[in-house]
Amino acid sequence: MLDEFKEEEIVNKVGGRFKLSSLIQKRLVALNRGARPLIDQQTKTPMEIVVEEIMTDKIYLDQSGELVVANEDVGDAGPNLDDL
Repeated sequence: MLDEFKEEEIVNKVGGRFKLSSLIQKRLVALNRGARPLIDQQTKTPMEIVVEEIMTDKIYLDQSGELVVANEDVGDAGPNLDDL
């Protein structure tokens, strides 16, 4: 288990467990479909990449529950879930 999940900080940062789960799932889909990580990879698993992106405020969910990349010119966030 990742250390970030042992603390409530990541849950509070996103706004609850359901939102955290949704954000993780959406970002993992994007990474698996070819999106570039928004952090330096250094042999991290996709889950570790997503957690670090959340903790460094690189990604979040907007009011409608859509995945948002905090700084659009950072890189490719991958396909929208509507493209699936």
